[in-house]
Amino acid sequence: MNDPRANFNGRPPGFPYRTALLSRAERSLYCEAVPLPKLAEKFGTPLYVYSASTIRSRYQNFERAFRRAPHTICYSVKANSNLSLLKMLAQLGSGFDVVSGGELARVVRADRKAAARTVFSGVGKTAAEMDAALAAGILMFNLESEGELQLLASRAARVRKTARIAFRVNPDVEAQTHPYISTGLREHKFGVPIESARELYHLAAEHDYLEPVGVSVHIGSQITNVSPFADAMQRVAELVRQLMSDGLNIGYIDAGGGLGIPYHGGARTPFPKTTDTYAKSLAEPLRGLDIHLLIEPGRAIVAPAGVLVTRVLYRKQNGDKQFLVVDAAMNDLIRPSLYGAYHEIVPVAMNGKRFRGTALKFDVVGPICETGDFFARDRQMPDVQPGELVAILDAGAYGMSLASNYNTRPRPAEVLVEDRAIKVIRRRENLEDLIRTEQ
Repeated sequence: MNDPRANFNGRPPGFPYRTALLSRAERSLYCEAVPLPKLAEKFGTPLYVYSASTIRSRYQNFERAFRRAPHTICYSVKANSNLSLLKMLAQLGSGFDVVSGGELARVVRADRKAAARTVFSGVGKTAAEMDAALAAGILMFNLESEGELQLLASRAARVRKTARIAFRVNPDVEAQTHPYISTGLREHKFGVPIESARELYHLAAEHDYLEPVGVSVHIGSQITNVSPFADAMQRVAELVRQLMSDGLNIGYIDAGGGLGIPYHGGARTPFPKTTDTYAKSLAEPLRGLDIHLLIEPGRAIVAPAGVLVTRVLYRKQNGDKQFLVVDAAMNDLIRPSLYGAYHEIVPVAMNGKRFRGTALKFDVVGPICETGDFFARDRQMPDVQPGELVAILDAGAYGMSLASNYNTRPRPAEVLVEDRAIKVIRRRENLEDLIRTEQ
């Protein structure tokens, strides 16, 4: 089998293989300057490990790519909502995209001033969530229906605070992604039809405490071809020109998020080139418009910055099928079960002689009592043994944020590494944590 290190071509440098100090024959996977076996020994498995330098550099790549246009990067909190990561991004100047009152509370806890750089998206905002956002002084509400407009108008009038709004328009653009994370077609629950938006903007302008200031669009997630972004932005730009000609003071376009990452191994386009292409696809249709662009990346910033470290419990064979049973499960990382998502899985320790030329086919599965509890099926992998560690790569987004306690399993710890510094940013749950709220 080829050396799995070959799969790291073009990857962020946060997770390199390095030679162990006492053995030239063995190489271990590191997070920055810290070997993953050390972290697993100290904090146990399953364990989420994040590279601070990767998060920082990928955020800065977005800033550089959009440097020629007035813009705010609004990190999508749903991708990974850990307070330490939010605080780090806020210190870099990031704004935030939230879709619940809980996410807004996290942003305010991380940095109260960041509320002024926060947009509130989502199709089902409650009155209590609107009240909290008005009190926090967020940048803008992205509304998704006339009913939501009427509710926000009443809540804003109640406290005599002007709510800045945009409507999320549905441009009917095919995002070329998984159907569960495509959001830009007419049959989806999100947004308002773009042909109906003009009427809704004029309706909003009639309310004393609503101020239409922007147009929002988001067509889906994990999009790797930038042409749908350009198509959507072309339609949004036409709408903005119409609204401006109607006398509305539209100053923002929220382009949403959705930029994907290459989860499969092999050669990868350098991320600076990816962000440059993405920025161009959004900027070209907006030429001639005096507009402030809002961008909502999430996955593209944090996914490659995280791995899930898990230990092999057993090897098992049923007929022609070979299984690696690991101590992580679908409650820790549900993406493969939910979306059929692919994640590279590599040995943490590369024992040169044993792995050289060895290729076996495994289903990598967890302990949960569901056939859907798997991380990979029929995956070619080195000859790993019970007790050894493997790392599930690109797990920094929609890993811990989608984790659950199914089968009464405590959620993993999370560790943030910067060079040699190690910080536990979420301790491992225990049984008492799980039953504390129960009677």
